[in-house]
Amino acid sequence: MRIDPSLAETLRLVAESGTLEAAARRQRMTPSAVSQRIKQLEQQLGQRLLVRARPVRLTPPGEVVVRFARGHALLEQEAGAELGLDAQGAHPRIGIAVNSDSLATWFMTALAEFGRSNDAQLELQREDQDETARLLLSGAAMAAVTSASTAPPGYRSLPLGSIAYVAVAAPAWCERWTGSTTGPVGPEALARAPRIDYDPHDDLQAAWLRRQGVDPASAPRHLVPSTHELADAVVAGLGWGMLLTMQAEPQLANGKLVPLGGEPATAALFWQVARTPSALLEALTGAVLTTARRELVQG
Repeated sequence: MRIDPSLAETLRLVAESGTLEAAARRQRMTPSAVSQRIKQLEQQLGQRLLVRARPVRLTPPGEVVVRFARGHALLEQEAGAELGLDAQGAHPRIGIAVNSDSLATWFMTALAEFGRSNDAQLELQREDQDETARLLLSGAAMAAVTSASTAPPGYRSLPLGSIAYVAVAAPAWCERWTGSTTGPVGPEALARAPRIDYDPHDDLQAAWLRRQGVDPASAPRHLVPSTHELADAVVAGLGWGMLLTMQAEPQLANGKLVPLGGEPATAALFWQVARTPSALLEALTGAVLTTARRELVQG
């Protein structure tokens, strides 16, 4: 059974818009006409594609159709550009899911490299590296930086390398909790002193404390949900934290931070990208891999 690209595009717009009414405005149709198109597609495929709630929700088969619609739209726009049919100057749109730490450090360099030779509208969606694959499954993104090594159906997974974190604190923080601006910081002080976590689910600092023989539950913590602001908070002395080595090294060199010791923590990252035979996706993948091999820990 062939998927009708026009009907699949309507389903994509409904999923993105959240309601039939909003999608109808984008397609310059009535909500009834949009609903009939969805029903027609469901009848053709013999499967329920959409839960008509507010907002609407895609079923698993609906997610497959939306991924198809996004890939088809990308190929259609690329072909139109090659044929000189893009008179309005419209550029293909590519959704990318990326974790905050990559976005704050190396990933923008990769996108800039891609943008120097390619025309596309990039829609970045910041998401934890453990959750980015969810956006691929829903069709909201065509590529993602993720900690998952196994790609969902229709995608391939390529290793990027690892990001590394080191435990650091400001000299003023060390002086308050140890009486010295350089440490060392023992388990007793670490059990009383505040750390800085990214969000309630951040286990990076807690795992480091366990390796030092400290129960994380005994130590207070601040929550700062931004990679840049978390680093600023550590430098300011609000608490200690695990910072990316590329963030910490300049501050360690100028004395604004001191190392707390222990082994660095690493997190492997992977690039998952749709198997759609798209020249733009291949160019984007090339830029991401080249930058990752230069900026991330390899091996």
